Amino acid sequence: MNAPLNRHDWHAAGTAQLADTIALRRAIHAEPEIGLHCPRTTEKLKAALTGLPLEIHDSSSTTGFVAILRGGQSRTGDNSRTVLLRGDMDALPLTEETGLGFASTIPGAMHACGHDAHSAMVAGAARALCARRDEIPGTIVFMFQPGEEGHHGARWMIQDGLLDIARPDAAFALHISPNAPAGVFVGREGPLLASTDTLIATIRGKGGHAAMPHDCIDPIPVACEIVTALQSFVARRIPVADPAVLTITQIHAGSSHNIIPDEVKLMGTLRTLSDGTREKARAAFHQIARDIAAAHGCSADTQIEEGYPVTYCDPRATAMMRDLAGTISGEKGWSPMPAPMMGGEDFSYVLREIPGAMAFVGVAADGSDPRTNPPLHNVKMTIEESVMAKGIAMHCALAERFLQRGFD
Repeated sequence: MNAPLNRHDWHAAGTAQLADTIALRRAIHAEPEIGLHCPRTTEKLKAALTGLPLEIHDSSSTTGFVAILRGGQSRTGDNSRTVLLRGDMDALPLTEETGLGFASTIPGAMHACGHDAHSAMVAGAARALCARRDEIPGTIVFMFQPGEEGHHGARWMIQDGLLDIARPDAAFALHISPNAPAGVFVGREGPLLASTDTLIATIRGKGGHAAMPHDCIDPIPVACEIVTALQSFVARRIPVADPAVLTITQIHAGSSHNIIPDEVKLMGTLRTLSDGTREKARAAFHQIARDIAAAHGCSADTQIEEGYPVTYCDPRATAMMRDLAGTISGEKGWSPMPAPMMGGEDFSYVLREIPGAMAFVGVAADGSDPRTNPPLHNVKMTIEESVMAKGIAMHCALAERFLQRGFD
């Protein structure tokens, strides 16, 4: 029988799985898929798990699935623990320009956010932990999830009941970052990433000849006033300690230089770090657009497409990741994030139900400058693949530590 996992073994487990994990990551990278349905990616991941002592449960709404490992030393009753490790697997609608030998073969699709590496690392951790099944003192849920890039994949899988098959007590995820030094884990307790809502407003007036605006009700200056008023609201009514970002990114109107249009359509995004500020900014968007439109004789139809919640990291789970980062990557293995990022992440749906944490892991290539490397969502984004060994080690270490000790 193998000895219980110790700190040295976490390193060894990651290193032992690295070659297969790189091969899996490259296979996924070459055939990226977008959205909730990624059948080729799912097939590759399931093939990588073939023969392991895992229970596979498929999502009915997506091509995602969970693989459950029930350890040989699972406790019973109140002492039993379950931990979840998440790997997302969908790509972005971009045309790759990395020049890699395994670059995307699918026009208009690219793994520019590292989900190929995320899912491959979780698969590598599954293989490593299955090899020690007899010593695992609990249950591990490996969650392979499509649709992270704006498609609410985690929410759909939760609605499918996949978290209720073996209800986790804690949940963890890693996200690669080409703008952090290789092997350094970066995170923070509390809000890590923002909520994400889409704002839409249609301002309706009365069109006509541009030379005779007095015979019309021009919606264009009204829309411009609304945009300015929204920025004033954020600057003067939202506290800097609990911020919001409200950005109008699209203004659509008109068909010719000499025609006043009947309507203008505004679109944008709202990002916040708390439910309170989120609701306050949502209400202001509706009120400002409608009231300013009415003051000028126009009407405004407003709607908000609800996006991801705030990604909130439990302080206990974050402390666990910080401690293990020092074990895996040395004294400087953890870098505290000074402030949240205003990007979004649908692992937030999992963390809204289950205490846990997410952290970034640096994948800047040796000799590169993390500050100037092509960032996530860039057509030239690449990663240092050897770092995936540390990612596997972190997944294994988190699972072992939580199952043995909980958040203590």
